[in-house]
Amino acid sequence: MDISSCIEHTNLKPEATPADIEQLCREAREYHFGAVCVNSSYVQLAHHLLAGSTVHISCVVGFPLGAMATKSKAAETAEAVASGADEIDMVMSIGRAKAGDWDYVTDDIRQVVTAAAGHAVKVILETGLLTENEKVRACQAAVAAGAAFVKTSTGFGHGGAVIADVQLMKRTVGGNARIKASGGIRDYATAAAMLAAGADRLGTSSGVSIIQGARHD
Repeated sequence: MDISSCIEHTNLKPEATPADIEQLCREAREYHFGAVCVNSSYVQLAHHLLAGSTVHISCVVGFPLGAMATKSKAAETAEAVASGADEIDMVMSIGRAKAGDWDYVTDDIRQVVTAAAGHAVKVILETGLLTENEKVRACQAAVAAGAAFVKTSTGFGHGGAVIADVQLMKRTVGGNARIKASGGIRDYATAAAMLAAGADRLGTSSGVSIIQGARHD
């Protein structure tokens, strides 16, 4: 299994410095990761550092709460794409989902998809805060709005990726979207289990450790 191409090497910490992002991108090149995932203020820097490589740039939007206005999410998305982002990881409006306002949730995602102008959008559900039915409805909303992926977690909220959620999301979206598992994936065994459960991508800040574990295995 070529696990490296499935990894989105991630640093979304509030204290991340430009030097930290330089290290992230350097490691992504060295280990042939599929992407780096950064906050929007670092997209331009990552774009410069990864020029000429096969590593994609994912940018988070509405992160980590998902509670900002839809127009703000769309504007951040457009700015990220203009700065060089290849993909967008948006946080769903979790409070609206908990309230059962699925029209709002779907429109929120759809406007980000439109602003992304053809670039893949991943919808972060924050599964640790949702019931099973809400997870299903959130996946359905993401597909209806044209998202390319559904994603488990921000890594900053309650809980992270779990096998049962990845399996549920996979069953729900079928072939209409892909799955990104994120949050708490820190070793090769966990990464391999997530992929076996149906994940297509892995969001993790432990990419180097995972690859070293894969080589040892």
